[in-house]
Amino acid sequence: MKSIYLKLVTDAPVAHKGDGDGHSGDTFDYPSVSGYFTLEKGEEKRLPIRHRLKWETPLTEVKGQKLGVHLGLHTEVDAEGIKAQTDDDLVHITALPLHEAVLDAFAAEGYALETSRIHTGNIPRTEYHVYRRQGLLLVDQLSDQERPRKLELHFHTNAVGCEIFLREAALDERYWREKPPARRFTAAHHEVGRVDFGEQARRWINEVVHLGSNHPADDDED
Repeated sequence: MKSIYLKLVTDAPVAHKGDGDGHSGDTFDYPSVSGYFTLEKGEEKRLPIRHRLKWETPLTEVKGQKLGVHLGLHTEVDAEGIKAQTDDDLVHITALPLHEAVLDAFAAEGYALETSRIHTGNIPRTEYHVYRRQGLLLVDQLSDQERPRKLELHFHTNAVGCEIFLREAALDERYWREKPPARRFTAAHHEVGRVDFGEQARRWINEVVHLGSNHPADDDED
């Protein structure tokens, strides 16, 4: 046995077990397995994998609702005399209580979570450890003509809470500076159950409604 490589990837294949060829996804993190070991021919061995996910790791589901993205654990085994063997397993990442509380507040205001996209890159002027952004699409179920039909929300999560970026939706636009201007808000993990996020969501929506192209956005790049 020469080595075992693990990678966490976005855009993971739904199912793949093969010889190292083909698409394996877009790597954003590298878990590690236990130290050096020898595996004799015909021997089976279980290896523990311990890895702390970064706060910005993309979500795959919220309260059981799939978000239309696939994360995977890509395993590659390299041994003497054989071609590298690979295995891809889907990874499910659920929302934190703070994420759920904020999304519930938007749903109560008529904006239902529909889907998401992951793009390479960071949010300007934020500290990041995963070079990926995940945009969540919120769709107005009330058909209110005085507010955007679709909103795009980004959670930039850390140990304290979230920076929340909200704008009119342009989910398929890959480049942050090409999207509509966004407003930036903050929420803390300890505020769940203590803060009325419904009132916050109404205020945030109104600020996006009144955010015109001539007004500076909180996320303008240098």
